[in-house]
Amino acid sequence: MLTKKQHELICFIADRLADTGVSPSFEEMKDALDLKSKSGVHRLISALEERGFLRRLPNRARALEVVKMPERGETKKAATPKSTVVAMPRPAPQPANDVIEIPLHGRIAAGVPIEALEGSTMLPVPAALLGSGDHYALEVAGDSMVEAGIFDGDYALIRRQETARDGEIVVALIDEMEATLKYFRNEGSMVRLDPANRSYDPQRYRPDQVRVQGKLAGLLRRY
Repeated sequence: MLTKKQHELICFIADRLADTGVSPSFEEMKDALDLKSKSGVHRLISALEERGFLRRLPNRARALEVVKMPERGETKKAATPKSTVVAMPRPAPQPANDVIEIPLHGRIAAGVPIEALEGSTMLPVPAALLGSGDHYALEVAGDSMVEAGIFDGDYALIRRQETARDGEIVVALIDEMEATLKYFRNEGSMVRLDPANRSYDPQRYRPDQVRVQGKLAGLLRRY
């Protein structure tokens, strides 16, 4: 039997999947259930998984599948026993620690552009670091973004998108050959890619030379 919040959450997810085909984000679920933090959403989802109502699809962000639905209005409060049953104790719920695997596509320059490498390696990432959309990761090579807190060897978590606003940190593919991680800015008839290191100069290109491949969504760092 589900709690009231568990029942509300699975109904919200099912309705969103029926409307859009995409499960809601953790932020949307938190707001819909009037919860104080996303950790409450993680606990509810884990509980629904344990009871066989939800299933998380691997290697995809925001990928939830409704396996079965409870009866509408069926909650713990409304439940009454029909017979005497000796219930075995459930194991204690485990702390929410959601991890999603996203593709790791080689190394990207944070200094002079280098050729973007494609690979099939997967990188486990805490789900809390990712929002909506499709994501991939790139290992940072270079020091031109150090003043933005991005260091050599960091893993840049990138949300796939083809447009950018001034001031956003993006993955820019230059001349369909080389990729770089920089601040994106429009400068008259040119596109300017700015480093975050005073030792490096901005790079200027014609708009037809630059293709945005994603926006920085987060960072992972190993110590």
